[in-house]
Amino acid sequence: MNIEIIQLGNQGLMIPKIGLGCMGMTGFEDANMYGEADETEAIATIHRSLELGGNFLDTADLYGPFKNEQLIAKAVGKNRDQYIITTKFGWEIDDSNKVTWAINGSKDYVKKSVERSLKNLNTDYIDLYYMHRLDKNTPIEETVQAMSDLVQEGKIGYIGLSEVSSETVKRAHSIHPITAVQSEYSLFERTAEERGVLKTLQELGIGFVAYSPLGRGFLSGQIKSINDLPENDFRRAIPRFQEKYFHKNIELVEAIENLAEEKEVTSSQLALAWIMSKGIVPIPGTKRRKYLEQNIESAKIILTESDLQKLETIVPLGTDTGAPYDEFSMGLLD
Repeated sequence: MNIEIIQLGNQGLMIPKIGLGCMGMTGFEDANMYGEADETEAIATIHRSLELGGNFLDTADLYGPFKNEQLIAKAVGKNRDQYIITTKFGWEIDDSNKVTWAINGSKDYVKKSVERSLKNLNTDYIDLYYMHRLDKNTPIEETVQAMSDLVQEGKIGYIGLSEVSSETVKRAHSIHPITAVQSEYSLFERTAEERGVLKTLQELGIGFVAYSPLGRGFLSGQIKSINDLPENDFRRAIPRFQEKYFHKNIELVEAIENLAEEKEVTSSQLALAWIMSKGIVPIPGTKRRKYLEQNIESAKIILTESDLQKLETIVPLGTDTGAPYDEFSMGLLD
């Protein structure tokens, strides 16, 4: 199938209306991300995505660290011009490839990070380059000016930010036009909407990209008990998956599944179609062709006003499904 092509933001970047989150295709240090990684299947998934029109790949230097970017380089090979590659910087990674868990948005670190990512991705340009998290010790103006310099040098095409407030977006946009903001967004996580960030982006002509659009797997309906998560899965540390919220969230998922059955689609497809109906670009993460094909199929689903109202009734804006991160990571959000 051919996925509809849309403009992300108003700076000219054209992308398919659904992307591919690649984080889970590699582990992180000694741990797995969303289960065990399989390089052969991951590469086959990227290739299958391209066949179906899905050439918008999302990664970050943090994932691995670096292993994810290197995997994408391997999958893309000599077909660089056929893909739109986005990556991120900001989590500080030292010269021995260890994550320090500080956020660094200084001018020097921006320049260091992009060179490292270009090398790991085996390319001479990055289509869309995101600041992964806001460095609260560096003015956003300094970070974005450094990114703007990279645009002038031809090393990056467009500038993005991740998990930022309306105020930060406005300050950044005054230095260089921002093309996209990426934040967690799903039926289970609508903070960007509640805080008015989506309204700001609409006013400024900036696109919105939704990561974890399936609630980190919850909305797939595949997780029925906390024991369905592997022992070293990072989601076990997230409040949403813990006792206080888990059973209530399962009830919400079951109601969404019932509506999906009526539509003869999966709960994942329904959740993705809901996001796309809002003009938001979801980047569901998967490392398997089977789920990739299902996700891309969701781009064809048309939801009626009645469907949208039913979903809003099941999970109204403001529903508390549990924090998306542990306390430390929540403290790093803008």
